[in-house]
Amino acid sequence: MTACLSIFPLLASAAAPAAAAPATASVEAVYGPELEGFDYPYPVQQYRFTSQGVALHMAYMDVKPDRPNGRTVVLLHGKNFCAATWKASIDALKEAGYRVVAPDQVGFCKSSKPEHYQYSFQQLAANTRGLLESIGVKQATVMGHSTGGMLAVRYGLLYPEQTEQLVLANPIGLEDWKALGVPSLGVDKWFERELATNADKIRAYEKSTYYVNQWKPEYEPWVQMLAGMNRGPGKRLVAWNSALLYDMIYTQPVVYELPLLRMPVLLLIGTKDTTAIGKDAAPAEVRAKLGNYAELGKRAASAIPKATLVELDGMGHAPQMQDPAVFHAALLKGLGAGR
Repeated sequence: MTACLSIFPLLASAAAPAAAAPATASVEAVYGPELEGFDYPYPVQQYRFTSQGVALHMAYMDVKPDRPNGRTVVLLHGKNFCAATWKASIDALKEAGYRVVAPDQVGFCKSSKPEHYQYSFQQLAANTRGLLESIGVKQATVMGHSTGGMLAVRYGLLYPEQTEQLVLANPIGLEDWKALGVPSLGVDKWFERELATNADKIRAYEKSTYYVNQWKPEYEPWVQMLAGMNRGPGKRLVAWNSALLYDMIYTQPVVYELPLLRMPVLLLIGTKDTTAIGKDAAPAEVRAKLGNYAELGKRAASAIPKATLVELDGMGHAPQMQDPAVFHAALLKGLGAGR
């Protein structure tokens, strides 16, 4: 409790948007705590609601196709991602006739970052369900990437009748890091680590994990998107929410419930991915065994009753960004097969 009391006075002034923030991501950009100044590829709307006694809002894009096929895909972003990072997927799905809803979860990007919030995947799933009900989406295919994959699993477990199909793109949580020996960092340590985040650290991590040690200029705006919030006046509020979210991810595994999923599940797995939360804090002998997606994908597919596994050889944690053409061809084929 001492740590909370020490930081909250510093958070109180963090809600002001960044002054003179550029309209698009650029080197050394500065963004507000709700990513003010960073443009999204489609118009952003706000779902306003009350949760845990606090008035909140969720930013989202609701993109309708020119030639609708009658289906909706909901895109759930990962921990170091935003709804905007789904741009290529939104474009591909829209062209194929899908209505696409891409929200920023509470605690992320253009959505609220409360000072006090008990984060859980159940809560985020309920928030997402409320958003979809508010815009008339009764049933949807739910696609989650990374942490969004954990959320998609929880959503499917809570709302099976509203979930036509799940698509899990390199989801994390396919193993229980705590049970495997990754030490608990706790919120205070995560907060300390998040305060030290900068563009160089983000870029180095993404290059090695997301893109298999390759780099393209088109990846840089997503680095600056995250780093810009950490340069802005809301840095401490952003870092605090990020710390709470990391603790949620570490303490709320979904791997044990994969056999309970009732709907068809498409697994799109970049086999070179090595992601595991807190892996760098684990002993070397533990670290070497974590994040082996070439095996984790197969293990998840064998646990899920109606799973289809598509392995994307040579791809890392973000195949939808590393090779959009290959990824979206596999996605659209899998969406058709899931009917």
